[in-house]
Formats: sequence, C-alpha cells, structure tokens
Amino acid sequence: MKDLTKGRPSIFILTFALPIFLGNLLQLTYSLIDTRIVGSFLGEDALAAVGATTTLSNLIIGFLLGLANGFAIIAAQRFGAKDIRGLKKSFAASLMLGIAIAASLTIVGLIFLNPILRFLNVPEELLFVAREYSFVIIAGLLATLLYDVCAATLRALGDTVTPLIILAVSVLLNIAGDLFFILVLKTGVRGAAIATVLSQLLAFVICWLYMLKRYDILRLTPADFKGMDAEQIRFMLSSGLSMGFMSSLVNIGSLTLQTAINKLGQDIIVAHTAARKISEIFMIMFSVFGQTMATYCGQNLGAGEIGRIKKGIRLAILYTCIWCTLAIVASYTIGDQLVYLVSGSRNETVILNATNYLKFDTIFYYVTAVICVLRNAMQGLGEHITPLVSSSLEMVGKIVIAATLVPWLGYTGVIVAEPLVWFIMVIPLLVQIFRMPVLREQKQ
Repeated sequence: MKDLTKGRPSIFILTFALPIFLGNLLQLTYSLIDTRIVGSFLGEDALAAVGATTTLSNLIIGFLLGLANGFAIIAAQRFGAKDIRGLKKSFAASLMLGIAIAASLTIVGLIFLNPILRFLNVPEELLFVAREYSFVIIAGLLATLLYDVCAATLRALGDTVTPLIILAVSVLLNIAGDLFFILVLKTGVRGAAIATVLSQLLAFVICWLYMLKRYDILRLTPADFKGMDAEQIRFMLSSGLSMGFMSSLVNIGSLTLQTAINKLGQDIIVAHTAARKISEIFMIMFSVFGQTMATYCGQNLGAGEIGRIKKGIRLAILYTCIWCTLAIVASYTIGDQLVYLVSGSRNETVILNATNYLKFDTIFYYVTAVICVLRNAMQGLGEHITPLVSSSLEMVGKIVIAATLVPWLGYTGVIVAEPLVWFIMVIPLLVQIFRMPVLREQKQ
C-alpha cells in the first residue's frame, strides 16, 4: 500500500505513475503484437475485419474500465480518510454492481451484434470474420470487468506494482495463446479473441488470490455485501458510471467516425488501424497520469490535503507535455517505420495516410494532455458533470465530422477531426477547474 497524502508530490506521483505506465505499455505491446500476428499470418483482410470492429470493443471494454476506475475512486477516498469499513463496503459494492452491469452488456451485445456491425458499415466481405471476433470479446466481458475492479482497487490503495506484474504474466500468455490458436489450431481471428479472454480470466484469478493473501482490508465477508443503502449505491454509481460514460462518450464518437472510415475502402481501414495503434502508444502517458491523478486526488481529498492536490495537477500537466514533445519528434522521424512495424504492410497508400494522421494530430497533443489530467482529477475530487460535458462535446464533434467533413474531404476529414474537437472539449474543463469550491479551500 502507498499513502499518497504525505511526502513530496513529485516523487509520489512519478513512482505511482511508473508501474501504470509500464502496465499500459505492456497492454499496448500486446495489442500491437496481436495486430501484427493477425496481419502477418491471416492477411490484410483479417486485419481489416478486426480493425473495423476495434472501436466497438474499445467502446465496451473502455466503459467497463472506466466503471472500475470510478468505483475505485470511492475506495481511494475511504483509504485516504482511514475508513477501513467504508473501504471494504465500497469494494464489495464494486464487485456486485460491476458484475450486474457487465452481464447486462454481454447479453445486449450478443443479441444485437449483427445490427451493430451493420451500423458500423463493416464491408460485406469482412462481416463474417468481424462477427466471429466480436462475439468472443463480448462473451468474455465478465472476466474483463472482474480483473479491472481488482486491479483498480489495488491502485486505489497505492499498489500499482502488483497489477503490473499480473498484467505482464497475462500479456505473455496472451501472445502465446494467439500463436497457439492461430498457428496450431488454425482458428483464425476467433482464436486471437479466445486467447485474449482466457488471459484476462487468468489475470483476475491471480489478482484475487493475491489480494486475499496480501491485504487483510480487502478480505470480504458476507456482512460487507449487506446493508448497502440507496444513498451508498447512488454514490458508487455516480462515480463509476461517470467514469464509464466519460470513456464511452469518447468511444461513441470514435465509433461513429469509424462508420465513415469503413466506407473509404480496405487500404484506409488498415491505415487508420495502424495509425490508431501507434496513437495509443503516443497517448499512453495521458491515461497514465489521468489514472494517477484520479487516485492521488481521491486520497488527498479524503485526507483534506487541498494544497497537495493543486500541486499534483500542475506537475501532472507538466510531465505529460514533456511526453507530447517526444511523440511529435517520433512522428516526424520514424513514423513510416512505426506504421510498417504495426501493420506489416508495405502498401504506399497505407503508409502515407497513416503517417499523415500521426504528423498532424501529434502537434495538438498538448491540448489532450490538459484534458486527460483535468477530467480525471475532477473525477477524483467528486466533480462528475464537467468531465461528462467535455466528453459529450467530443462525441458530438466526431459525429458531425463523420457526417460532413469525411464525405467531403475523405480521410483528410478524419485526420483533422480529433484536433478540432480537442480545442472545443478543453474549454469547460478549464473554466470549471478554477471555479471548483474544493480547490479554493486550504487545510486549516
């Protein structure tokens, strides 16, 4: 466990963020290897089929991850306030509410999978493969949720190392599973999806057993699952759903944009798939310091350390802006090599469009850095409305662009889409952060 309410904020933020960074990097490394395995052994058709549905899986999985992180904010606040009983109650509620929501999403997703793929404009020749992949991913959502809740709760206690180690084991098994199912059993993209779900299930089992052995305060009893009043459930759902919907609104916008991209042909689908995979690497530090600030602000709010919160927010923005500069340099120097490394494609159309996307968008990453830090810090401080407003603006902006600029400008419209909406969605965050009453208070 790590108490983030004492000591130098710069040291604690960086040491807390480092394992999260390595964990996210591992996750992205697997995603890239998975993409390369599918592209190299199953061909560009299979890669395009997976890429055409990536935004769908990102939407659902991102919602569950946000949900778990939102629940964990309550745990961080309880931990910062030294309220152990409240901590155990919040962990129990996270499991119960999370399982109910994940099960509901699984049922709805499987029932309406075909109409969803049609809505995404997945090309007819890719539809069968896309359906196979998406079906398995959706069927395994419960395993994803259970691991997310356990890992987020550990991070709420300041333990970011254990989720990193468990994730490393899971990623290695996932890669081995990909190769086994695709090369040995010849199960195609369905095998890649099965390997993903099985690795997530194993990660949950390992994480759960470790928590039971290592942390007395996380050993739940039947009493911890009882006596939850409506106010506590409302409080948990307010935090969890706010984080979940914040992620979902962003991904709904991307999902709508993907429907327009899927009309531009297979080369563009592959180019965008590769560009987005690389963008996920470039943006990794945004989510790292976002997760860090949610926990950091939650613990310090529980302890009443308002001055530390302000300093932590400033430091997180500084660190992410430094990272933005490195991403810009990489885009302009080795962008084309990264595209080939991810996709395995030497198609000039693929490489040109993907590198153009990277070169233009990375210039505006500084705005995104501020967005990610502020909206996660606000969530940690109990301000759930403004981050949702900001994410809603992103969703609406991408929907409008998908309907206007993309039909007019083609993939150029996609390239300019995100920077345009970033400048819009940062406005309510900047306005609200200076108006929040809690940040005007100082500990007496």
